[in-house]
Amino acid sequence: MTALNQPCEAARDVAALSREAIPIRFACERPQDDGAVDALIDRAFGPGRFAKTAERLREGACAHLEMSVCAWAGEWLAGAVRLWPASIGAHHAAFLGPIAVDQALRRHGLGAELVEQACGQARAAGEQVVILIGDMGFFGPLEFEPVPHGRVIPPGPVDPSRLLWTALSPDALQGVGGPLRVTRAA
Repeated sequence: MTALNQPCEAARDVAALSREAIPIRFACERPQDDGAVDALIDRAFGPGRFAKTAERLREGACAHLEMSVCAWAGEWLAGAVRLWPASIGAHHAAFLGPIAVDQALRRHGLGAELVEQACGQARAAGEQVVILIGDMGFFGPLEFEPVPHGRVIPPGPVDPSRLLWTALSPDALQGVGGPLRVTRAA
């Protein structure tokens, strides 16, 4: 494994750490980060993630690197979140996920910071809506809300309470509905 996939020395003794003790630098994902991000996601979710509808949505698509965010502690990739080009019916959206944080820094707020950074990048890029499949307990405080039942149709089985979205500008969700699709690579 490379240094990018290994926790830095400061992060190994988690019991002695606070999140503030580790300086984190946020940056948009670069093409050369792909292997480290994929390895982090694999460690965080394991092979079971490939059976999920969210993974099926992303299959064959290319992430918006300018909106996807990596959290770096020196040369160590501590966390990452990706955004994908998507549509909900005729409306453009960004599909968020997966979000992964190295086990050494979980429960220190880094995941929430990554989501906020990615939504900020999406807003700056002119996106209006971010949608995801996730837990309301985590995403609710980050201004996500459940999609009204039946308004968005995912391409596979999804617990309706886990289909969440947020508006990045006032009234952005007005009239948005239909099939959820992630744009495939050409």
